[in-house]
Amino acid sequence: MTIVVVSREGLGLGREVVVAAVRAFGQLLAVGALLGVLFRLAGLPGGLLWVVGMVVVGGSVSARRGAGLPGVRRVATTAIAAGTASTLGLLLLAHVVEATPRVVVPVGGMVVSAATRGTSVVLLRLREEVDASRRQVEARLALGLPGAQAFAPHLRSALRAALVTDIDAVKTVGLISLPGAMTGLLLAGVSPLTAIRYQVVVMYMLLGAVSVAAAVAGHLATRELF
Repeated sequence: MTIVVVSREGLGLGREVVVAAVRAFGQLLAVGALLGVLFRLAGLPGGLLWVVGMVVVGGSVSARRGAGLPGVRRVATTAIAAGTASTLGLLLLAHVVEATPRVVVPVGGMVVSAATRGTSVVLLRLREEVDASRRQVEARLALGLPGAQAFAPHLRSALRAALVTDIDAVKTVGLISLPGAMTGLLLAGVSPLTAIRYQVVVMYMLLGAVSVAAAVAGHLATRELF
């Protein structure tokens, strides 16, 4: 269907769609094979190492959104690591999720993905704010305000942009669509109430990861700027 649409509209994206589809299939096959080995042989340390690898990849992706900001790769990776460690660590310590690679890897993947999303939005917005608001910031600096204070309104704007989408998703959960975790459990035959309990945990977990990662990214990036 996608190829039909892009061809009919003359978007010139047909080749990219085919390449993306083939890559996705190949990548998922490779990941599935690796996870099979990981679950059988590596144990919890291997699962945590896999999560660390996802954090590094997420940091690289988010860093591209903030290209031009000083120390952006370090900022992005640290922020995603903070969001992941705080959220996943809390779930493990509270025994909300099992400390097994079969659970840690998929849950960690969701957490890293959410933290990456929040970090990317913050860094992108900060980069835009730096370019668009240079004169206002310089004026505040000239009045004697410290750098962090001079940039504070723009940092708040970036953090708000990073959080508002996830907050809206939490507000409308179950009203507009059934979330992925709940849908998967229902399709697997789990009772609706049990599926809802799991989905509530996932929903709060992802919002927490986004919040921590966005805040860390914003404050670290501001410190690097000033």
